[in-house]
Amino acid sequence: MPQIAPYAPFRSLPQGSRILLAFSGGVDSAVAAVLALRAGYRVIGVHMTLLPGGESTQQKAADTAAKLGIELVHADCSKTFEQCVLRPCWDMYKSGFTPNPCAICNPKVKFGALMPLMEQHGCAAFATGHYAKAIDAEDGKTVLARGSYREKDQSYFLFGLSQEQLARIVFPLGGMTKPEVREIARELGLPNAESKESQDACFMPPDKTAAEFLHDHFGETVPGGTFAAASDRRILGRHDGIYAYTIGQRKGTGVAMGVPAWVSRIDAGENKVFLTTNPDDLLRDSLVLPCAHWITKPAEAAEFRAQVQIRYRSRPADASVLLSPNGVVFIRFDAPQRAVTPGQAAVIYDGERLLGGGWIP
Repeated sequence: MPQIAPYAPFRSLPQGSRILLAFSGGVDSAVAAVLALRAGYRVIGVHMTLLPGGESTQQKAADTAAKLGIELVHADCSKTFEQCVLRPCWDMYKSGFTPNPCAICNPKVKFGALMPLMEQHGCAAFATGHYAKAIDAEDGKTVLARGSYREKDQSYFLFGLSQEQLARIVFPLGGMTKPEVREIARELGLPNAESKESQDACFMPPDKTAAEFLHDHFGETVPGGTFAAASDRRILGRHDGIYAYTIGQRKGTGVAMGVPAWVSRIDAGENKVFLTTNPDDLLRDSLVLPCAHWITKPAEAAEFRAQVQIRYRSRPADASVLLSPNGVVFIRFDAPQRAVTPGQAAVIYDGERLLGGGWIP
């Protein structure tokens, strides 16, 4: 595998260059701007509107940009976001999948729609406040690696980026910890220094799940169905729509079985949510990805050792990975994994280096 250079937040970008920075006005994007300014770069913030009526977030970004003394431009990405993220995610929920909106959004909207604005504003690089690293490799390509602060590492969400995108990306926070970022924000008196961490997708209201938000957003009628026992298929009760459930879910089913029960399978064709009282039913020792997106591609038809992360909050699991000649990826975990969920991403790492990933079918 190609050797990589030591991590440098701004890579080999000449001082004085202009950087276009995805700027929400939150603590991470604000401190990313500060680090770029301190390193001698000229920063232009770009705030993207994802949903109609985003005036409050625009004002927050404008106030923070004014305090930092950087130019701020706005990009209305709401149509692209609707077509490329919201609609596909809702269709997946209705089909019994649990999508990952952030991993879908990044290559298509945050990077896909904003990076083309670099040319318009004379910028040499594009930056975000992600906790991840873009590192130059000796073969001329870019390696995507985990951020130093593992509690906040966001490389998982970026597995869909292309080499063309990565070649022009810098991640100022890649070597930072969240406490260090907050301390810089405090020193500058930024109003968002103590803001709470967002636990869900950026478009989410605090009182709803992504599935609930999308159900309300599209206003579509969803047929109800039944809960069934995974062991013998007997009917246990009724539900108002499979979109509201995910593999491994225990609370919120409204079904009393006398002992803890988990969602083990969702059948969209029968409109059934299957429940199990045996936690071992949630374990899988292997996984097949019909296709994968590779940032650093291993040799064709090669079997190799790796660590595979099956959701953002899960720990990477040791596994053997086989890439077949037709692009299908076979993964066998050393230890069975719990609640491998259709619609989530399985992201493959070699230590700190992200190799690629694919969507779990």
